[in-house]
Amino acid sequence: MSDARIERLALFGATGDLAGRLVLPALARLLEAGELAPGFEVVGAARSDLDDDGFRRHAADRLERHAADITADARRALVRALRYRRVDLADAASVAAVIGAAVGDDARPVAAYLALPPAAFCPTVTSLAAAGLPPGSRIVVEKPFGEDLAGAIELNDLLARVAGLAGEDAVFRVDHVLGMPTVHNLLGARLANRVLEPIWNGAHVEQVEVRWDETIALEGRAGYYDRAGALRDVIQNHLLQVLCLVAMEPPTSMTAAELRRRKADLLRSVRIPTAGEAAARTVRARYTAGTLAPPPQGEGTAVPDYVDEDGVDPARETETYAEIVLEIDDPRWAGTRFLLRAGKALDRRGKGVIVRFRPVSSLPFGPGTPAPPPNELRIGLDGPETFALRLTGSDPGPPARLADLTLDAELPAHELPAYGHVLLSVLDGDGTLSIGGEEAERSWRIVTPFLDAWAAGDVPLQEYAAGSTGPPHQL
Repeated sequence: MSDARIERLALFGATGDLAGRLVLPALARLLEAGELAPGFEVVGAARSDLDDDGFRRHAADRLERHAADITADARRALVRALRYRRVDLADAASVAAVIGAAVGDDARPVAAYLALPPAAFCPTVTSLAAAGLPPGSRIVVEKPFGEDLAGAIELNDLLARVAGLAGEDAVFRVDHVLGMPTVHNLLGARLANRVLEPIWNGAHVEQVEVRWDETIALEGRAGYYDRAGALRDVIQNHLLQVLCLVAMEPPTSMTAAELRRRKADLLRSVRIPTAGEAAARTVRARYTAGTLAPPPQGEGTAVPDYVDEDGVDPARETETYAEIVLEIDDPRWAGTRFLLRAGKALDRRGKGVIVRFRPVSSLPFGPGTPAPPPNELRIGLDGPETFALRLTGSDPGPPARLADLTLDAELPAHELPAYGHVLLSVLDGDGTLSIGGEEAERSWRIVTPFLDAWAAGDVPLQEYAAGSTGPPHQL
């Protein structure tokens, strides 16, 4: 970790959805929490023809829309800290002007944050390499890291050119899922508890599910989502990172280098399926017209067929639901099934991990006693963040009867959002919430056989009604 916190941010893509919906609100929350110095500055950069005041008005509108729960004083303080430069991402001189405005006359280090579509990463990083960054600067790239394996390799090569002598320590491939408190707590839960650590292996765990079930539909994101889909947008990055924390070998320390090493080891151990195996171990589907689940109070929302959403090209056959089954070839996880699933417009929200344990070898409750459901550990990752352990007990007899016994807890809300943790780690130079270059490439190697099976037509594109439990055939 660097000794000095960076106090200047160059935000590329500053007028986009990601910046307005997540990055700017997270900065306002950091200001509210006293985590940013009074002199903290942000230079926003985008193609829009704005001046400083125009960008401040734009940012104030986004903060009012997406961060109304943050105090007005904190929002105004952030708006005052904003400046703006119009930029051509493919022009090194234009990008250099943005960096120059951010670093100022004293050439302080800057964090260059790329809140951009994946297709813009390589041109922007190329321009940054030509423009140069002051010593101690950092470059931040949002997921997905490339649009395929070749793209990830190219992006890593370009990032290495920008980072120069600082190497991977200056590169932050951020995924906000790693900033979720419960995701980071996965290691604590599995390693610091005597009741779990000895049985965290294939001899005792039958299946691990990592789910990202959403009740929302596109919400105006077709421009990005229709070119990505559930497998690229969620499973390839979010869920494989969660899988790493669930299944990797215990780290010897919680340093960024050690965590990245252990995660890369795990991804190398994931068995790459053959073409036939990939086709048999995946599901893809997209939603049709239906009614999304209502909030606690209110009515459900009617949505059209996915192919009729604004900005969708039906010819792409983009999936809104995907499942893959993986195996890990190492002694710890022999015989355990790993299911990764992501879906939009489902009947209920469920982002979390389900660890299903193997059944007991015998039951002394007499003939006819039904087998109890498997013990399960359920960890809710987002809304709400929960831990629940499903066990089996017995009702008073005679005769003794088995009964469900569930122990659960809901974690208190954290002061900072996931993006707040991620941004703070970037400014502090702490890479524990960042993804290593090898991890990014290995993740693409894992999902590529499934994408190839889809492209070859070996996996039918199913349909499911919005607001339902998903497609009729699931793994």
